[in-house]
Amino acid sequence: MGGQYRITGDKYPRMRRPRRRGRLVLMVVASVAVVGVGGWGTLQLIDVFTGGGKQASAAGPKADCASKVSPSPTANAGVPKPAQITVNVYNATPRSGLAKSTADELKKRGFRIGDVGNASAQFDKKVKGTGILLGPAASLDTSLPVLATQLTGAERRTEPTRKGTAVDLIIGTAFKDLTAKATADKALAALSGPAPTASASPKACS
Repeated sequence: MGGQYRITGDKYPRMRRPRRRGRLVLMVVASVAVVGVGGWGTLQLIDVFTGGGKQASAAGPKADCASKVSPSPTANAGVPKPAQITVNVYNATPRSGLAKSTADELKKRGFRIGDVGNASAQFDKKVKGTGILLGPAASLDTSLPVLATQLTGAERRTEPTRKGTAVDLIIGTAFKDLTAKATADKALAALSGPAPTASASPKACS
């Protein structure tokens, strides 16, 4: 080669592209930093919308504690005992003696007995079923259900204008006998037994 500059010797300079390792490292570091910041931001958003992981899980059982209830037995105060109920027994059938024998059996079972005799013209020979249980309006959910345990299938009626607390048992033409005492006692126990009420369970809060 001619000119001002000449290459002498047996060694020649190697022509290489500039090394870019430093720039590559910077790009990798920057990418990791961006990913890290993005992930941290995502976790923060999740915490905001969920209310925080541990706090939310800890609050769950406590919130359920207030809603859990267990039955607590309380006396069914609305149901009177047989000894508190006065029953008038009337016979609306052609068969004689039914009013007295039925009244005697009810007395043995703990009921008070009032009037005993034949039914009035309103009911005489007009009661087709086993009988009618009749009383004042207040007896619908008190005395009548108790008396009904002694005569299965009897119709229950109330008279809004009726005074007093006594109830009537009007014997119908399909009547054969009172419900067997064992069955009646079982029904009476179920009727007047404890009634479950909701109360907070202490174990639910532990």
